[in-house]
Amino acid sequence: MGHHHGPGGHTHVPSEIRFEKPLWWALGLTATVLVAEVVGAWLTNSLALLSDAAHMATDTLALAIALVAVRLARLPADAKRTYGYVRFEALGALVNGALLFALAGWILWEAWQRFRTPLPVASLGMLAVAVVGLACNLVAMRLLHAGSGQSLNVKGAYLEVWSDMLGSLAVIVAALLIRFTGWLWVDPLLAVLIGLWVLPRTWVLVREALNVLMEGVPQGVDLAAVRADLGAHPQVVGVHDLHVWALASRTPALTAHVVMADGTEGPAVRRELEHMLDQRHRIVHVTLQMEVAGEDPCEGGDCGPGHG
Repeated sequence: MGHHHGPGGHTHVPSEIRFEKPLWWALGLTATVLVAEVVGAWLTNSLALLSDAAHMATDTLALAIALVAVRLARLPADAKRTYGYVRFEALGALVNGALLFALAGWILWEAWQRFRTPLPVASLGMLAVAVVGLACNLVAMRLLHAGSGQSLNVKGAYLEVWSDMLGSLAVIVAALLIRFTGWLWVDPLLAVLIGLWVLPRTWVLVREALNVLMEGVPQGVDLAAVRADLGAHPQVVGVHDLHVWALASRTPALTAHVVMADGTEGPAVRRELEHMLDQRHRIVHVTLQMEVAGEDPCEGGDCGPGHG
């Protein structure tokens, strides 16, 4: 049996740590806008600002999760947590998603009430908060731009801030319309549009978190292709007990029993399979149990349906 963690040894620390500082700045700016929009929504009675604050909350959490995951990944595993703390990422995302679903539901209900009975909105205050949000988003985009072409993590954060900037622009347009036309229905309409924009993204967040916690096959990994590639090795006659799951959202792991032809050198085959899994499927956290044909405990179907 062999265990492999890829070149350089076992680690869950992302390679893009050098971009951690701009991520911290982006998180600070995004959190500032979030607080400003929540306070502004309460003071101006703007449902659109509150809905955009929910959108900002998803992006603030996305940045926080990326940074917390990096920090927690540096903590060593211990006797009780042999994989360390990397799954805090999924737990945080799940809690955040549940709260955002509840908030989005309330916003949609409140918007319906305001369509029926429009309420006054302090458009100047709404405009001021949106302008502050736009300025912060532009600064955050500038900070993240350099790393967006080199790091997938930073690129994701850059796109999140880009969407925040568009949300701030939408609120500015709504505030100007209310100011100069008196169309109070613009505020709940924008709130609904932003809410409908946030909900699918929130569902994706929750679905990915649940997949990690349920030890599902990670996104981007084709289990059938992995099985076929393992079985395609000329010295491999069978593969069973194949499991692929995620330690964290971007850390796939694999275990499998590999049945070799009689007379095969197990360590050499194992190394070749590990290299193949790394190159073709980007799976480096691999544990393979090498077995000789005739000693396979699953021959004859004795292992049951869950071990195929």
